[in-house]
Amino acid sequence: MKDLKPICKIAVVQAAPVMFDKDACVEKAVSLIREAAAHQAELIVFPELFIPCYPYGMTFGFTVGSRTADGRKDWKRYYDNSILVPGPETERLGQAAKEARAWVSIGVSERDTLSATLYNTNLVFSPDGALSTVHRKLKPTGAERVVWGDANRDYFPIAETPWGPMGSMICWESYMPLARVALYEKGVTLYLSPNTNDNEEWQATIRHIAIEGHCYFINCDMYFTRDMYPKDLHCPEEIARLNDIVCRGGSCVVDPYGHYVTEPVWDQEAIIYADLDMEQVPASRMEFDACGHYSRPDVLELIIHE
Repeated sequence: MKDLKPICKIAVVQAAPVMFDKDACVEKAVSLIREAAAHQAELIVFPELFIPCYPYGMTFGFTVGSRTADGRKDWKRYYDNSILVPGPETERLGQAAKEARAWVSIGVSERDTLSATLYNTNLVFSPDGALSTVHRKLKPTGAERVVWGDANRDYFPIAETPWGPMGSMICWESYMPLARVALYEKGVTLYLSPNTNDNEEWQATIRHIAIEGHCYFINCDMYFTRDMYPKDLHCPEEIARLNDIVCRGGSCVVDPYGHYVTEPVWDQEAIIYADLDMEQVPASRMEFDACGHYSRPDVLELIIHE
């Protein structure tokens, strides 16, 4: 392992998007990047689908074998507020990263440049403003599959940071054992997890992965409420069934031994700051290095089609 910069000053942004409004989401992201930079953050992490939102509870009129005209209107609105990569929104975010002199990770709904397919995508910008990595979610979870397509490229990109290789798995991708190994094989020291997962079991998952990979697990979740949905969507009955707080958050950072660096934050917007001791990563791998001395490549082999 190459030498690592000893301390990573991180900001985990647990924030609500401006739902179904990509321009307002970008402006909010830029404002939050500036706020984190004012606290000397060097790595700023946003949740899954911060642009333009995670449309929790919405069916877009899909049932098995049919769909509705009103549902199609809501889907088209979501499509219109998804972004091209690269595009004007990524230019704006890249400029914000450059001004902050920070690495920035943010989840977006990506609109394909050729087809009308959407992808659940995570973007990483480097401190010079360049779009460093683009990662499309391998398999949308459950009913997400009626909104976003399976990744057809950008499977396991790695950003080479001063703190070592940094990769991301979006939400339930982290339940795919071989996908995790694909990141471990690339030596990740920082495992980013933009997600919309506020259940208790998820906290057990993230602590396990931190131990398994002996890496820092950055759990970045959303906080948003029912009254944040646009009032003119065509599915008022679906929105009315939601809890007042739709997603409680739970963002936190876990160290390579599975301990909380920062405890989960619930039921509020917040920026969580921490100084990560990167020397813990190689030290933690003394007795267990998942793709090093504690592996058996002569017995087990992972083939990745990148």
